[in-house]
Amino acid sequence: MPDKVKNVERFTAQVPFGGAQRRDIERAGLHKWSELEIIRVETESGIVGWGETVQHYAWGQVDDTDSVIGKTTFETMWDDRLGPGLQMALFDAAGKVVGVPVYRLLGDKCRDCCAMSYWHHDMAPQQYADEARTAVGLGYLCMKIKMRPWFDVRETIRLISEGTPDEFRVDGDWNEFLNDAGTAVPVLRELESLFPKIKMWEDPIRRDDGAGNRHLRSQVDRPIAHHYQFLQKRDSLELGGVCDGWILNMGVEECMRQGNTCRELKMPLFLQLVGSGLTAALSLHLSAVLRAAQWPTITAHELYEHNMCTERIPIVGGYARVPETPGLGVEFDEAALEKYRVEEADHTIPRHLIRVTRPGGARIDFARTEQMWDFYTAGNQPVDEWGCHTELLDDDGSADFAKLHAQASVSPVMAPA
Repeated sequence: MPDKVKNVERFTAQVPFGGAQRRDIERAGLHKWSELEIIRVETESGIVGWGETVQHYAWGQVDDTDSVIGKTTFETMWDDRLGPGLQMALFDAAGKVVGVPVYRLLGDKCRDCCAMSYWHHDMAPQQYADEARTAVGLGYLCMKIKMRPWFDVRETIRLISEGTPDEFRVDGDWNEFLNDAGTAVPVLRELESLFPKIKMWEDPIRRDDGAGNRHLRSQVDRPIAHHYQFLQKRDSLELGGVCDGWILNMGVEECMRQGNTCRELKMPLFLQLVGSGLTAALSLHLSAVLRAAQWPTITAHELYEHNMCTERIPIVGGYARVPETPGLGVEFDEAALEKYRVEEADHTIPRHLIRVTRPGGARIDFARTEQMWDFYTAGNQPVDEWGCHTELLDDDGSADFAKLHAQASVSPVMAPA
C-alpha cells in the first residue's frame, strides 16, 4: 500500500542570532529572520520528515497543509506553492520512505562536495574582518559581504584581505547601490586593482539596465551575478547579456527548472537559500545535481545560535560533503525545538537611531534601515565615498533623543558632525 501523509504539524521557533555582531543584524532589521516555522510531516507508516520556513525572508510561506493529507509525499513534494517548510519536509519524508538521499529524487549527482560561502550582513570594517576570521576557523574559504555606502567598503575589504589566507575569496553584494555604470566602473576597477581576493560582484547596478550592465561587464574583470527571479534569462539574452551568472532563491521545482536552463546557457549560478541546518542540507542536495551550481552556496545557517540539527554540517577547505543517508541526511534536534519554541515570535527591540557620519563632516540620523535604502538610492548622498562610519545609538531616555527620533522617523535628519 502507498505510504500516505497522515499528519502535518506546525511549530513556531524563535532562534536568536549568535556572535558579537547580533546588534548589526538588529540595526539592519534582519532580526526577524530568527522566526522559523518548523514543519513536521508524518506518514501512515510512521516516517517523519522535517522542514523549515524563515518567515520573514523565504521565497514563500506555508499556506495550505490539508492538501497533502491522504496523498503520498511524491504526489505533492514538487509543488512550490506549498512553501519552503512543507515542501522540504515532504522531500525529507519521501527520501526516508524509499531509503535514498534527497538528491536521488532530484536527478543525477554531478558532485560529491559543494562549495559553501560564509555570509553576514553589513557592518563596520573591523567587525567584518572579525567575521572573516571566524569563517576561516569554521572551514570556509569564501565570504559574501554587503557593500553599503554608509560604511567604508575599501577599508572593509582591506582588513578582510589582511586577516585571511591567500586562498580566501570575497564576493561583494551591492544590492544595486552603485545605481548606474558611470558610478560603478571607477569604483569596481579601483577595488579590483587593490584587492585580488575580490572574485565576484553581485547586483552592482540595476538589473534591468541592459545598456549599463553590458558596458559595465566590458569594463571590469570580475564576473557579475544577478538574481534570476527579478530578471529572466530571456531578458538577459535579448539585452546582450546583463550578467555572467545567476543567483537562485526559490522552490525546489523552480530551482531545478532554472538551474537546468543555466546549464543549457553555460552560465554558472549559486543558490541563496537562507535558513538553519535543514535549509543548508537541502541546498547541498540541490547543488549536488545542478551542474551549473559552480559558485559557492549561501545559507547563513552558521549565524544562528543553534542550527536546529543534532550536528553541525562540517566545512572542509570551503566545501561540504553531500549527505548520503535517507532524506535530507541531517537529524533534526527536537530538544532544540522545545527550547526555542514560542506561541508567537517577539521581534521588538529597543528604540534606537542609526547615525551615519561622512568623512566630509556631515551627519545623517535615521530611525529605520529602510529609510537608508531610499535615501541613498534617490541620490541624496554619495554612494561611492570612502570613509563613512555608521553607529547604532540606543535610547538614553532623554528629551533630546526623543525629539531627534521623532524627527528622523518622518525624514532623515542631516546636520554637521
